[in-house]
Amino acid sequence: MIRFLLDYSSGVPIYRQIIDQIRFGIASGQLKIGEQLPTVRALAVELKVNLNTVSKAYKELEIKNILETQQGSGTFISQAGSVVSDKERSDKLKEICTQFSSVALSYGFGINEVIEELNKIETPKT
Repeated sequence: MIRFLLDYSSGVPIYRQIIDQIRFGIASGQLKIGEQLPTVRALAVELKVNLNTVSKAYKELEIKNILETQQGSGTFISQAGSVVSDKERSDKLKEICTQFSSVALSYGFGINEVIEELNKIETPKT
């Protein structure tokens, strides 16, 4: 299961952030085919957002056949193939790096300091 992290100051709608995190969770292997997601209500409570926000995200992913809702059972990951294209993945990394470097530079850190610190981070084992 993935841990959802929302950024209210990013300008990206919350439902879009939920969609992106589910799609990238599938692409990264954090979410597996057949895995059950939290109910709309449970996720809305956890994220402290309106039920309609989570419902909108789930519905959009159902339309794309990424999620499947089974009445009375829950919402499940229905597919993992080509959820995120290579270009979309690359664009997302650029966006993350741009946001991250902007914050780091605003605090006076140099690029070499940032790279050095990033190299110290252990990658999670899957």
